[in-house]
Amino acid sequence: MKQGVITFLSWFFAIVFSVIGLINSFVGNDPEFGIFIVFASLLFYPPIRFAIEKKLGWRMPKLGLTVLAIFILWSSLGVGELIDKIQMALSML
Repeated sequence: MKQGVITFLSWFFAIVFSVIGLINSFVGNDPEFGIFIVFASLLFYPPIRFAIEKKLGWRMPKLGLTVLAIFILWSSLGVGELIDKIQMALSML
């Protein structure tokens, strides 16, 4: 049960962070930041994270992933003006 919840949350945050990265890449004036977020989001996809852990031989600490998740949310919502970029993207449709 606990492992299922952790796997669900990993996939959820991976997808959310990937979308945030794509929005930042294609809308607004900060594509480099968006590309960074897309690459950082790869660490949240379980198959990619497990492949990296197997290749390097060490596990990424859960605290490290938590800090990375907080950084992505903080930088995207605050500094990155994600809400404004979403509204800008929707107005282009």
